[in-house]
This record gives sequence, C-alpha cells and structure tokens, in this order.
Amino acid sequence: MSVDVSFRLNGRDVTSEAHPGSTLLDVLKHGLEIVSVKRGCETGECGACTVLLDGAPVDSCLVLASKANGRDIRTLEGLVDDPLMRELQARFTKTNAFQCGFCTPGMLISLYALFSENDEPSTDDIQRAVEGNLCRCGAYLEIIGAALAVKRHDRRGAAPSPRKAKK
Repeated sequence: MSVDVSFRLNGRDVTSEAHPGSTLLDVLKHGLEIVSVKRGCETGECGACTVLLDGAPVDSCLVLASKANGRDIRTLEGLVDDPLMRELQARFTKTNAFQCGFCTPGMLISLYALFSENDEPSTDDIQRAVEGNLCRCGAYLEIIGAALAVKRHDRRGAAPSPRKAKK
C-alpha cells in the first residue's frame, strides 16, 4: 500500500508515491532522484541528507514523507543559480573545504540557511550551523574558513540573498 505525497520541491509542485513510514529522504532519493541528498547514518547524526524544509535545515532521514505534504522543500539542485549559494560553493572551492565531497551538500545547505538569516554570523554561529554535519575527512577548519570568507566578502554589489519570511 502506498500514498501520494505532494509538496513544492525546488520551486515546482511535485507528487510522489510513498509507503507508510517512508522518510522524506526515501522520496527524494528514490521517487524524485535528487542526487545531492545523501543517505548517511539514517539517524539524524551526520547531516548528509540535510534539506531546507520551509526554509529551515532538517535531516530528511528523520522527516516522515507524509509530513512533507504541502510544504516547501529546497535541495542543492534548487539553489544552484542562487547568488549566495554560488558564493558559498566558490569559497568552498577556493579554500579546499571538501575532500571526498560526501558531506558538502549538507554543509552548504546548513551554511546557506545561516547566511540567509544572518549576514554577519560569528565564528560560533558558523560552528553551530554545521555542528549537525559530520565530515569524515576532517575538513572542518577549511569549511569554517570558507564560511568566514563569505562573511568577510563584500556582497553589497551582489543580488540580495533571499531572507526567510518572518512570521
């Protein structure tokens, strides 16, 4: 037995079949073939499956697919043309903030959420933003360095980054 789950994914309305008990991760990976969302620990410890759910970073392995009904979900694929995400990716590349790249999508999503809310986060804010993302290669210093480079970079000439609407 399966049910249809409908939500907005990266700016477009989608419907996918899900079995009862399926997670959002299952639907994204298998039903919708989203490649940036990685299956890691499946217990919410590694952050490899991080997505934005209504603008907030969540571990998609911990969200039941049925709880995604009617919600807005953004993955790295939906942010590739966003100026803030492009800057984060450029800084990751310049500072070698990845080795194997497995954790990179989740790290980028977590940092994107932080910078969307706070133009000038402290080092502590940056560390807290990625504390739920495990990098098995140990590139934490480079990841923090990349985020600090975004913070220091003068973005006044760039298009404004999207802000999560205050409720």
